[in-house]
Amino acid sequence: QVQLVESGGGLVQAGESLRLSCAASGSIVSINVMGWYRQSPGKQRELVASITRDGSTNYGDSVKGRFTISRDNAKNTVYLQMNSLKSEDTAVYYCNAGIRTTPLRPILPFWGQGTQVTVSS
Repeated sequence: QVQLVESGGGLVQAGESLRLSCAASGSIVSINVMGWYRQSPGKQRELVASITRDGSTNYGDSVKGRFTISRDNAKNTVYLQMNSLKSEDTAVYYCNAGIRTTPLRPILPFWGQGTQVTVSS
């Protein structure tokens, strides 16, 4: 079993910052790409940012220059530093990771339970 546990969401004012964390635990052989997605009511889930094991990053257009993704491979943890938050960043943020659970199994996607981020204007 693999668990992804997110933390760090909350309510902030526009212009403020938040830092999300997501720790993977359980039967883990290796973790490939880790990332953050978000979903707000009536909208599809969208990629916020992703990071490979060697640190290559990718960002959604709406967050470039404001959000920074990072990871600690020793702790199986990914972070999302969110600065200059806007009301349109309000959403449930989900952690995602591609994880190999045994040496012979393929890499499978796992999701966290989601954490609410609310930005008031």
